[in-house]
Amino acid sequence: MSAPLVLGIESSCDETGVGLVRGTELLANQVASSVDLHARFGGVVPEVASRAHLEAMRPTLERACEDAGVDLSEVDGIAVTAGPGLVSALVVGVATAKALAVSLNKPLYGVNHLIGHVAVDVLDHGPLPSPAIALLVSGGHSSLLRVDDIATDVRELGSTIDDAAGEAYDKVARLLGLPYPGGPVIDKAAAQGNPRAIAFPRGLTAAKDLERHRFDFSFSGLKTAVARWVETRRRDGEDVPINDVAASFQEAVCDVLTAKAIAACEAEGIDDLLIGGGVAANSRLRALLEERATAAGIRLRRPRPGLCTDNGAMIAVVGGAAMVAGVRPSSLDIGVDSGLPVSRIVV
Repeated sequence: MSAPLVLGIESSCDETGVGLVRGTELLANQVASSVDLHARFGGVVPEVASRAHLEAMRPTLERACEDAGVDLSEVDGIAVTAGPGLVSALVVGVATAKALAVSLNKPLYGVNHLIGHVAVDVLDHGPLPSPAIALLVSGGHSSLLRVDDIATDVRELGSTIDDAAGEAYDKVARLLGLPYPGGPVIDKAAAQGNPRAIAFPRGLTAAKDLERHRFDFSFSGLKTAVARWVETRRRDGEDVPINDVAASFQEAVCDVLTAKAIAACEAEGIDDLLIGGGVAANSRLRALLEERATAAGIRLRRPRPGLCTDNGAMIAVVGGAAMVAGVRPSSLDIGVDSGLPVSRIVV
């Protein structure tokens, strides 16, 4: 029996994504971003995002079908992000998916956006190893997961207790007068700086913290440390070496993320590690994780940067995995859940 052809719809934040996937084969992955509309606000505005989704959904869907050479009547199932994310943005995608499911008489799967970031790696490297540890690093989430089955069994080992890595990047970029979104611009500036120029703190890595928060993350203290360092320089009339600040900040973030990911693999006795989420496209994080994984004898899987950001293909992968595993489809009256826990894969 061939793998099901699944249409995936993603609208949790500022990207309208539509993907078509059959098993581990990517047929189409169209994304319409509204990031430019949010740049002047320094962050995503939910009302602006939801309006952009409404305007972009139909043309993005049409482009995806054209790319794949597929008629909507041919799909076997429809998967859509049901959470977590911005409520008003999620509603646009879920409403679209429900309408398609009814009109096409196809099963609907409301799935977890975060699991999509883990599952998308199959499009580059084939079926996921089981079990595996996943380091999930996106704009609003930093988590370590144990993945035994991508459709039915994911357990959170640790998560962020305040600012996630992506949020810290955006806030530090604003401190330095750099544009939004902060991740790519700090990564670029850091390439020209000295990562050892400033000794910024590594949150939740002290012995007393590891007792309670071994696999948790905290980047609010790091953000505050950067702010105080920059403010002191400016108060004293000194120039702020933006590239060195960016490099030193980025090194602190990547040091913590990679050290805890390797520690989770060792604690769980698992030799397979994968990374997902928007921050997974960061060049220093990818390089340092590869270096430390190799040293520890751990196999590392990293999706291409273009699949790390939000997209519909990753949602289609989760929906397809659920169909193959025999997971019951979602009800047509499902709602959205902005705080959907990572352990709930299909709503």
